[in-house]
Amino acid sequence: MFRIKQLGLLVIIGLAFSACSEYQKVLNKGTTEEQYKMATQLFDEGKYNKSINLFEKVIPKYGSKPQMERIQYMVGEANFNTKNYDLAAYYFERFIGNYPESSKIEDATFLAAQSYYMNSPKSSRDQTNTHKALTALQNFIDKFPESDKVEVANKYYDELATRLEKKSFDIAKQYYITEKYQAAIMAFDIFIEDNFGTVFKEDALAYKFLSAYELGMKSTITKKQARLENAIAAYDRLKKNFPESEKLKDFDSKLEELNKELKETKEIYAKYIDNGL
Repeated sequence: MFRIKQLGLLVIIGLAFSACSEYQKVLNKGTTEEQYKMATQLFDEGKYNKSINLFEKVIPKYGSKPQMERIQYMVGEANFNTKNYDLAAYYFERFIGNYPESSKIEDATFLAAQSYYMNSPKSSRDQTNTHKALTALQNFIDKFPESDKVEVANKYYDELATRLEKKSFDIAKQYYITEKYQAAIMAFDIFIEDNFGTVFKEDALAYKFLSAYELGMKSTITKKQARLENAIAAYDRLKKNFPESEKLKDFDSKLEELNKELKETKEIYAKYIDNGL
């Protein structure tokens, strides 16, 4: 029994070695037709890296031949399946441009967008690929509104849009953390205006209030009254938009401080006026 198992293992190893040798032979010395045939066979078997190597050999030789439509699509899909998303997007975009009437155009358009989506980084990094993904996803949704992939495309789009919002929010928040309160207030105003309905609106209004509070409380006497009033207005805006916000409880004491400081500031101003200063 042991000998039979050994023989079986040797047969398997021999077949694998033979297949590998045949692949290397076709890759390095095979005709264009042999390389194309083996590339499609390996693609169908899910051996994508090997199929890509062979397709790259035949692409320059097929040029505008009919087979090139199939080749470009398979190379795009092979790169997608091996997580080479940059190359996948490149080949799918070429396919879309070269074969707009292809029966595969819907799938290629979706996979191009999905490639950009898969390559989109977390919000703390450069978002160039995120912008590309959003454009590609919107293009797919507009071109194929009845596609069964539209629901997924919309899900991807919303996720990436939120990621961009998070990046903008984090930039504004960084101004607050580094005590650049005026810049923070402006950044949060722009963020809220540019991202209507954002999930970060409550936090943005809260940090705007905190920034305005710090700016008002630390201002010189000549600028204090206006800035204190702006801080109180920022609190009121947060309360109006989110009357049930848990943050309001934390900010109540700060609101009291602002009102007290504003009252004292007005009294100081009144004394200056009464004294003709």
